Amino acid sequence: MAYDALVLVSFGGPEQPEDVLPFLQNVTRGRGVPPERLAEVVEHYLHFGGVSPINQQCRELLAAIRADFAAHGVDLPVYWGNRNWNPMLADTVARMRDDGVKRALAFVTSAYGGYSSCRQYQEDIAAARAAVGPDAPVIEKLRQFWDHPGFVEPHADAVRAALAQLDPAQRDSTRLVFTAHSIPTSAAATAGPTGGRYTEQLAETARLVRAAAAPDLPYDLVWQSRSGPPQVPWLEPDINDHLAALASSGVTAVVVSPIGFVSDHLEVVWDLDTEALETAKQVGLDFVRAATPGTDPRFVAMVRELVLERGTPDGSVPRRLGELPMWDTCPTPCCVPAARRP
Repeated sequence: MAYDALVLVSFGGPEQPEDVLPFLQNVTRGRGVPPERLAEVVEHYLHFGGVSPINQQCRELLAAIRADFAAHGVDLPVYWGNRNWNPMLADTVARMRDDGVKRALAFVTSAYGGYSSCRQYQEDIAAARAAVGPDAPVIEKLRQFWDHPGFVEPHADAVRAALAQLDPAQRDSTRLVFTAHSIPTSAAATAGPTGGRYTEQLAETARLVRAAAAPDLPYDLVWQSRSGPPQVPWLEPDINDHLAALASSGVTAVVVSPIGFVSDHLEVVWDLDTEALETAKQVGLDFVRAATPGTDPRFVAMVRELVLERGTPDGSVPRRLGELPMWDTCPTPCCVPAARRP
């Protein structure tokens, strides 16, 4: 294999109360987020002791990938670096250089296209390499994986498990609600080479998960975690507004599936398990939140598949399972052609 390492690249999060404000300042720098919104989000983190779950989830994923690689003969060291908090990506890239890594692949904990979910991670990698200098290893991002079975199937199983917690007598008045991080409508319109990539991919993931888990139930794709200035239009409806509308239309129960996320980090446990759950109680809806993939073995195996699929930089290693190329992901070579699996 032409690569000699894999680096897990994620968002990062605070691990003690004094980290919270500096972390959020890193996240929002240059975005015009109102100070009152920043203070509100600080309180969300402090509600959980100032600790985001995401770093521990990355540690668990890192350990699972290493174990999976070892079990399947993939001889690559696996590193971890974050966009916004320790371990910072530039520090990780420096360590990779010191360890003799020359060419690495990057697995980013975001399944979708768009600026914040894909292109910005490419920029983060480029900035980290520039900070390290001319001896920094080459790092190439693995493709987006929104329709990969290793991502879709754990979400579908989680929806089934959530539905099993509801009264079967409510089935006819139950609705699936898929959520993802809202972004400005201008960013959504320009995502991907022809625009709309982020919303189109999420719509397809929602369709695939619903088809696998509960094809008889109606479903919606809605948005959460808005953070920008109020005068800037963002994707709507918000999950809380949508729950109120569903209750008024006769829906009695919802399963909320956060398909926009790979693990149960703060935007899941606060925005859904805390705020959306409270909204559901207020409007009289039975509410169950479906799990995210986390370290599901199929999700972990997907990482290995993406590495093996990439093979060599010229793509000479055959695709696994006889798939056919499906789409080109970005105007820059952040990903290799994907392959739709049944």
